[in-house]
Amino acid sequence: MIDEPNETPSSRPSRIRTAGLVALGLAAGIGGTLLLSPRPKDAHVHENAGPAQPHKQMYQCPMHPQIIQDHEGTCPICGMTLVAMDGGAPKEKGKVVFYRSPMNPSQTSQVPMKDEMGMDYVPVYEGDLKGEGASVEGHSAITIDPERQQLIGLRTEKAAEGNVSGELRALGRVVVDETRVRKVNVKVEGFVERLFVDFVGKPVAKGQPLFSFYSPEFVSAQREYLLALRTQKALMGGSLQGSGGDLLDSARRRLALWDVPKEALDQLDKTGEVQKALTLRSPISGVVTAKNVVEGARLTPSDIPFEITDLSRVWVQVDIYEAELGRAKVGMPAELTMSSSPGKTYQGRVAFVDPVLDPKTRTAKARLEFPNGGGELKPEMFGDVVLRGQGRKGLLVPLDAVLDAGTAKVVFVALGDGKFEPREVSTGTTVGEKVEIRSGLKAGEEVVVRANFLVDSESRLKAALAQMSHSH
Repeated sequence: MIDEPNETPSSRPSRIRTAGLVALGLAAGIGGTLLLSPRPKDAHVHENAGPAQPHKQMYQCPMHPQIIQDHEGTCPICGMTLVAMDGGAPKEKGKVVFYRSPMNPSQTSQVPMKDEMGMDYVPVYEGDLKGEGASVEGHSAITIDPERQQLIGLRTEKAAEGNVSGELRALGRVVVDETRVRKVNVKVEGFVERLFVDFVGKPVAKGQPLFSFYSPEFVSAQREYLLALRTQKALMGGSLQGSGGDLLDSARRRLALWDVPKEALDQLDKTGEVQKALTLRSPISGVVTAKNVVEGARLTPSDIPFEITDLSRVWVQVDIYEAELGRAKVGMPAELTMSSSPGKTYQGRVAFVDPVLDPKTRTAKARLEFPNGGGELKPEMFGDVVLRGQGRKGLLVPLDAVLDAGTAKVVFVALGDGKFEPREVSTGTTVGEKVEIRSGLKAGEEVVVRANFLVDSESRLKAALAQMSHSH
């Protein structure tokens, strides 16, 4: 509470004592101010003389510090007489020294005194009461003496230039390369006579037989081909020789479009015997990833009896967060490590970045290509991926130094003599336990890296009290 310099506790009105008891109840809401408020050893701390600066005489309510007037009067809320805040006498360094209760910062006085609990009021400057020296909205500069800094474990560290790595780390999932998948089908209706590959996962080579297929249309087409072949031979040397050749070419092309291999056509030319079944072969080397056929099954052109996948090269898909998308570039080198192959690193590259963002996870898929000649990378495996981007120089501070204030990121800069100033910064890349500062700090400036939540609480409280005073 603010009292006149010549007023004694015995002469206070009873309503002031009652109001003082009410003020004690506010102590629980102050939180960390007991730790952060400076407590000098004696009341006369600021003894360095400086140039005098005039200060206007103001009057404040003892119970409602937000009520401030430039003339004498009574408080419109409680009716108490307003007391002088500043007698107009210039103090040290051009600032007016006040005294504040450590239990309730809203109680100030112009002279050294004790609060209701017998605690000494601590000296503060008038500018500190008004929340001066802040560059962040909702925060105020504060002063903490060295003893209090040690008590709360406050520690600072200098912002320093360092290497900002361009690498990105993510969890990758191995998937098949969709460009290396082939589906085997038939062009005519028929029946499976024999299976040469009878289970999923079996490796096959290009041209390896998969199954034999009987089709009446295939048998009929072979007969037509042999008839065209005999007709051409019969017309050879005559005027209709050209017509016989066209008929043979048409019959041969029909068989080729049904995926009859050239070797089978040559055998048909040589022997002149119709083959009962057509053998379907694998179009690529790989493994069987789907089998939808058994011996004796009837097949139509809409059926897919086999799916063959080439796993000699695979994709690894990773999720890139929205804030890091600008650093993920096509062609960027990538490294993959797997728990199944400890100590081994696979080398690949970024092949594609999805142009559409997932609205739920706020990430975009990046597709990485990795060679897999040994077959060690199996689809649906997980591994750790590092994308190697180009590094650069940047200003780094510990991650713990940056507080997210909602609309801004804030650090507390040590100005010396126990004073700390809130500073808004913009951050960039995270490098291990440090983060890049793009603006708001300079190299060599010290920032609070421990106990900054207590410092932030005191800064916000002080700014709030100052705002209440200015709004009235």
